[in-house]
Amino acid sequence: MTDHAITTSANTFGSNSEAELVAKREQRRQTVGAILRYILLGAVGLLMLYPLIWLIGASFKTNSEIFANPGFIPAEPTLSGYIEGWKTSTPYTFGHFFLNTFWIVFPKMIGTAISCTAVAYGFARFDFPGKKILFASLIATLLLPNVVTRIPQYLLFRDLGWLDSFLPLWVPSAFAGDAFFVFMLVQFLRAIPRDMEEAARVDGANTWQVLIFIVVPLLAPALVSVCLFQFMWTMNDFLGPLIYISSVDKFPVSLALKLSIDTTEAFEWNRILAMSVLAILPALIVFFLAQKYFIQGISTGGIKG
Repeated sequence: MTDHAITTSANTFGSNSEAELVAKREQRRQTVGAILRYILLGAVGLLMLYPLIWLIGASFKTNSEIFANPGFIPAEPTLSGYIEGWKTSTPYTFGHFFLNTFWIVFPKMIGTAISCTAVAYGFARFDFPGKKILFASLIATLLLPNVVTRIPQYLLFRDLGWLDSFLPLWVPSAFAGDAFFVFMLVQFLRAIPRDMEEAARVDGANTWQVLIFIVVPLLAPALVSVCLFQFMWTMNDFLGPLIYISSVDKFPVSLALKLSIDTTEAFEWNRILAMSVLAILPALIVFFLAQKYFIQGISTGGIKG
């Protein structure tokens, strides 16, 4: 082997070794960066979840330990908060209030999905006199605080004789009273191409058939998002039932929790915390079961064509 060949081989070997060192250094840097990012995200996530973690831990403490032990791990776990809290201070158990809550949530959720889909389809696919004015009025209602409409709604429902019933909570949703959901579905519909709808019309399908069999399946991610939002908002609604419902036997969970608080004497916090855990449990379960479709519906904004 000549001196030139030996020199070339040595240079090539040195270049390969240097390249490997650079690659290893870059890989090490990326690994360290990824570890630091996960540590930071984990710390922020723990900070955000800590109140929920503390709530769950405190629900297994005695009332005295809640104030004596600031940590979330109970020294002597007990189920007394759940057992006594479930009984409530009324003739009804907490299960009765859960049934009332679901009796409000599901009709409202179904009514919202049906009515908002029909209204959004009309705005997105048809031209009619006053369409722009009506849609502008719909969007304008999003800017109105709910407290502005509370008194007129209350007077209307009082004159209709609907007070102390679930009708004031059901009927507005059944007539697309939630403008936010109409607006969201309109944006989804505008992103869906009309080719399949036109093909269905050529085959003889009418408007309702096109909506039910063509549009609704394409809107599935959006409808899951609508139902999930409505489910969580209704589960957490306190002011609506407080205004319209006065009979204890019709109270939802949100009002039942208020009954657990005695304003005259010291009350059992572990019972309230235990029932609060049960109150948020359905929303958490539904969210985790539907998160795939929820994230898909929020991120894609319909389909691309």
